[in-house]
Amino acid sequence: MSAESARTIALPSGEEIAALGQGTWYLGEDPARREQEITALRLGVDLGMTVVDTAEMYGDGAAEELVGEALRGRREEIFLVSKVLPGHADRKGTVAACEGSLRRLRAERLDLYLLHWRGRWPLEETLAGFTDLMEAEKIRYWGVSNLDVADMAELTALPGGDAVAVDQVLYNLTRRGTEWDLQPWCREAGVKVMAYSPIEQGRLLKVEALGAVARALGATPTQVALAWVLAQGVAAIPRSGSPHHVRENRGAVDLHLPTEALDALDEAFPPPSGPTPLEML
Repeated sequence: MSAESARTIALPSGEEIAALGQGTWYLGEDPARREQEITALRLGVDLGMTVVDTAEMYGDGAAEELVGEALRGRREEIFLVSKVLPGHADRKGTVAACEGSLRRLRAERLDLYLLHWRGRWPLEETLAGFTDLMEAEKIRYWGVSNLDVADMAELTALPGGDAVAVDQVLYNLTRRGTEWDLQPWCREAGVKVMAYSPIEQGRLLKVEALGAVARALGATPTQVALAWVLAQGVAAIPRSGSPHHVRENRGAVDLHLPTEALDALDEAFPPPSGPTPLEML
């Protein structure tokens, strides 16, 4: 299970990043787990899960501080992602929020900065902030999270809006609505889709049909669920709070899902039969 075998996806720029990364939602909030979480993040990087996703919202900055501590001295190995809260996402607020994230992360630049979800500020304001940050070399790419097709069409119609690199959305076997319209739209536009909560915060793992497929493949339900997301050409950022879970997650990269397994998953978790409002957690 080497780092070199880690599957990648290509951003619109052509840069390749790890398809399976590490999420940090709820990390950094319990001092009793801090050392374990730091060890887990470092192990994930060792295993090639070099996309590390966080946000100013997570623990009011505690997750960013944890990431900054965990990855000290390893910044060049990491593709670092954070997010601006909608309430901060006017032009000046976006810049200020990013600078706050950078301080907590002990970093000079983010690789990808996302609008966490759409709020009261016009997209033009947030885009102007992203442009300022890129010109100041404080971010390399920008993107969005939890934006549906109409929002994406509005965004990309703005001057410079077609530079959006990623739309990060809720996507897993139980949340397949984006397959109907958003994912095809993103493929056509060259925007990459990144899945948060790819195992539905653990709830998905209790479904017997998933367990049956996992047993047949000699894998765990977590590995099957993650391998399925990757097989759709979508990046995934499962939360990785313990070394054991990091190793389990990483096993999904090398797991091949044969046709019969994919058919069984489609039967248990049917794809959408029509448009579905974008779901969020």
